[in-house]
Amino acid sequence: MAQAKINAKANEGRFCRSSSMADRSSRLLESLDQLELRVEALREAATAVEQEKEILLEMIHSVQNSQDMRQISDGEREELNLTANRLMGRTLTVEVSVETIRNPQQQESLKHATRIIDEVVSKFLDDLGNAKSHLMSLYSACSSEVPPGPVDQKFQSIVIGCALEDQKKIKRRLETLLRNIENSDKAIRLLEHSKGAASKTLQQNAENRFN
Repeated sequence: MAQAKINAKANEGRFCRSSSMADRSSRLLESLDQLELRVEALREAATAVEQEKEILLEMIHSVQNSQDMRQISDGEREELNLTANRLMGRTLTVEVSVETIRNPQQQESLKHATRIIDEVVSKFLDDLGNAKSHLMSLYSACSSEVPPGPVDQKFQSIVIGCALEDQKKIKRRLETLLRNIENSDKAIRLLEHSKGAASKTLQQNAENRFN
């Protein structure tokens, strides 16, 4: 009888210890789950800062190369460029880096995708129109929506092999390049239009002098 009580007491102790260890393990796991959420929130916030930095630099560059900037006095242009350069310098002081964890296959896919985009960019000066069409097909390969034009199937398979974060960055880079090309097209059209209007005015003035 006494031995039975001793055994029961020992079993109760083991049960209490097991229960206590399980509770502690559960609490620790819950803490780690909460920390994981905060880590992901931190990465998302840092990524948002990275994107905002890219957008700001692009906007400052766009202002510096806008048609309005060409149509003001040299003194005003110089003063505005000083302000733009100051803003760009301050923007560049913000350094945020979010490293993407990749396996060897994803690393190789990223290098391949980057090399393809770089090759298209290198041909901008030679044939802007063809480069734009090529970029559009690359961008369509990254879109989850039904693309309006042709899709580069080879590039699409390469992008799919990249890490998810890299896929988003590749798409953002293509969007930025296409916007830059569009802005360049507009600037060229405005310049040609202004030259045409000036030529027409000169021609009319010459005709008026002879009449």
